[in-house]
Amino acid sequence: MEYLPAAAAPVQGHILCCQCGVPIPPNPANMCVGCLRAQVDITEGIPKQGTVHFCKQCERYLQPPGTWIHCALESRELLALCLKKIKASLSKVRLIDAGFIWTEPHSKRLKLKLTVQKEVINGAVLQQVFVVEYIVQSQMCEDCHRIEAKDFWKAVVQVRQKTVHKKTFYYLEQLILKHRLHQNTLRIKEIHDGLDFYYSSKQHAQKMVDFLQCTVPSRSKSSQRLISHDIHSNVYNYKSTFSVEIVPICKDNVVCLSPKLAQSLGNMSQICVCIRVTSTIHLIDPRTLQIAEIDGNTYWRHPFNSLFHPKQLEEFIIMDINRVHEKKKGAGAGARSHKHTLAEAWVRKTSELDTDHQYFCCTHLGHILNPGDLVLGFDLANCNLNDEFANKMNPQHIPDVVLIKKSYDRCKRQRRRNWKLKELERDKEGTDTDEERQYQDFLEDLEEDETIRKNINIYRNADIPVESDTDDDGAPRISLAEMLEDLHISQDATGGEGAEMLT
Repeated sequence: MEYLPAAAAPVQGHILCCQCGVPIPPNPANMCVGCLRAQVDITEGIPKQGTVHFCKQCERYLQPPGTWIHCALESRELLALCLKKIKASLSKVRLIDAGFIWTEPHSKRLKLKLTVQKEVINGAVLQQVFVVEYIVQSQMCEDCHRIEAKDFWKAVVQVRQKTVHKKTFYYLEQLILKHRLHQNTLRIKEIHDGLDFYYSSKQHAQKMVDFLQCTVPSRSKSSQRLISHDIHSNVYNYKSTFSVEIVPICKDNVVCLSPKLAQSLGNMSQICVCIRVTSTIHLIDPRTLQIAEIDGNTYWRHPFNSLFHPKQLEEFIIMDINRVHEKKKGAGAGARSHKHTLAEAWVRKTSELDTDHQYFCCTHLGHILNPGDLVLGFDLANCNLNDEFANKMNPQHIPDVVLIKKSYDRCKRQRRRNWKLKELERDKEGTDTDEERQYQDFLEDLEEDETIRKNINIYRNADIPVESDTDDDGAPRISLAEMLEDLHISQDATGGEGAEMLT
C-alpha cells in the first residue's frame, strides 16, 4: 500500500480589480474598496444637513410634531431626537454606530458621526462613515408664548388669608421656591389678602392646590366659566378658578378655643398661644405647657379667631421669675412640650415704670427669660375681648398677661444678619408701609425656630462679613452649616459633555 503525503492547506489567491487592476482578495463584486465606493454610494438619499428647533426661554428642543423636551448637549435624548429626523432615510441601510462630534456650544451646530452598512453588488457588504450637521434654530414654544403674553391663562389659583400679618404667606413663598412650583406659572399677582397664580392648564393649577392643602391648613373650592364652544368638533374652552382659603391664624397669635374643642384636645386651657403654623396649627398652653396640633378639617369644624393683632404687642420687663419644675397633670391631659420651661413671672410694662403696678402670669418661656429681660406680650387685664368664647369664660381663668417672645435689639440683629432668602417674581397691587416690619418679624421667627427653617432654603449673604461672638447679646442666630451657597452662573461659561445649551 502506498501512502500519499497530506494535502497542504489551500492558499487564498488574489484577483485583479476589474476597474483599476489592483490585486485584491476575491469578493463578490470583483472590485477594490475604492472603486466600489466610486461606483456605489450607500449614503445616497440620507440628508447631510438638518434643522433642530430650540426654545431659548425654557431650553427645550422640539420633537415633531408638537412635543418639547429637555435635552442636555451630547446626551442620549438629543442623539435620539437627531436620529429621528433622518429615520426614514436610514431604513435602507444598517446603522452600526452613532455619536456626537464636539462643537462649540455657541456655534448653534450639532454634528453626528454615523457608521452604516449596506449590501451592494452581488452580495458584497460595504461600510461607510459620514457626518450629518444640524443647525440649531431658535423658536419659542407655545408655553413660553403664553408666559410672554401674560394674559393668556386657563386657570387661576386664588390664595387668601384673612389676617393682618403675612407670616404664613412668607413661609409659603419659601416652600414654593424650594419645591420649584412657580416654574409653570404664567404670572403671579399680589393683592391685599393674598396671591393669585395664573396657569396655562388646569392640571398645573390643580397641582398647586394639592401642594397648598398638604403644606398649610386650608380649604378649597373650584369653579369654571365657559369661554367658547365649537359645535362642530364638540370642543369646550373653559377658564377654571380655584379658591384656597388659609386658616386666619399666624404664629405668635393668642387664640381662644371653644370649650368643646379644648376638651377634645386633652382638657387644654381655652386661652392658648400659636407657636407655629405648618401643615397644622401648633398650640401651647402657657399655664401647663400642654401642646396640641389642629389640622385644617378640625379648624373649619370648630373655628376660632385670634384675640389680638401683632401691632397690639406691648413690651414688658421681667421683675422676678420662678421656674416650675413639676406640675401635676390634670385628668385626661395630653402631651407636654419638652422644648419649653414652665415659669411664674412678675412683669411690669415698660411704659409704666414710674408706677408700682405689676402683673403676675404663667409663661412657657422660662428657658430663655431672666430678671431684667425685655419680653413682648399681650395685656388681657386692660382690654376688651370681643370674642364669642372669651366673653363666656370665667374671668378667673383668663390670665392678666400672655407673654409671646423675648425682645432683642432689632437694629443690631438686622445689621449682623449674614443670610438671605429668595423671593418670587410677582406683580404688586400696591405698597404696604407695614410690609417691611412684617418681613423682619418673619426673619426673626426663622432665627428663633429651628423647626421652621429646616423646611426652607437659606442662602449665605457674602456681602455681610461673619462677626465674632464677642458682641453677642444672646439673640438667636443661624449657623453657617444651615446656609446654602447662592449659585451664580456667568453668561460666558462654556458647556462640556452633558451641559445645557447656552445661548
